[in-house]
Amino acid sequence: MKSIATFFFILIAVSTASASARAVSYVVDGKPFEGYFINQSSKAPLILLIHDWDGLTAYEVKRANMLADLGYSVFAADLFGRGVRPTEMKDKRQHTGELYANRGKMRSLLQGALEAAKNNGANIHNAVVMGYCFGGAAVLELARSGANLKGFVTFHGGLKTPAGQDYSKAKGKLLILHGTADTNITMDHFAKLATELEKNSVSHEMITYSGAPHAFTVFNSSRYREDADKKSWKRFTEFLTETLD
Repeated sequence: MKSIATFFFILIAVSTASASARAVSYVVDGKPFEGYFINQSSKAPLILLIHDWDGLTAYEVKRANMLADLGYSVFAADLFGRGVRPTEMKDKRQHTGELYANRGKMRSLLQGALEAAKNNGANIHNAVVMGYCFGGAAVLELARSGANLKGFVTFHGGLKTPAGQDYSKAKGKLLILHGTADTNITMDHFAKLATELEKNSVSHEMITYSGAPHAFTVFNSSRYREDADKKSWKRFTEFLTETLD
């Protein structure tokens, strides 16, 4: 795992988009967490960004800065705990598995991140939440909880609906960006989600990108697909313009 000191170094080294970019410590259910916040102003639209299964790292910081360059305030949440940034496969599976098995806790952590953003001056009433892979699954969990946000966006995220859940309480619009060549989260999952959303009259748009495998947006990885990354990012930023005030 990365130490907290290393994480601070990453924040300082990568953060160039705004002088107000900073690490934010907050507490949820008595446990310390550390997010990353870029505050443009109290009136700026907010993007709540949810990390992949390796925790809040330089990747999410880079994406946060890309959004800040477009004028958005961004709160990158921490769902694992301060200083917990797993690098080994078994640790990644452990931390995500704990939250997949306890959806109430996942929801509490997501709401806690929103509250932390609010407490630090963010406008949570004009907000969209987005996430990558595990973070995408968390975004859909927040949507199913009935969170009063304007939009929910997933990039190659988990699409399965847990037993006993549905989208009857979902608000706002959903944008699902997915790789057709994803063997982890299949097109069967994609189609089933589309059917669920339509059944519950949830406003949604779902796009797939040919040849794009799981994690197609992760820079400098063997799975990165530039064409799909650029196209999905373009649609995402258009969605933000359409959805936020």
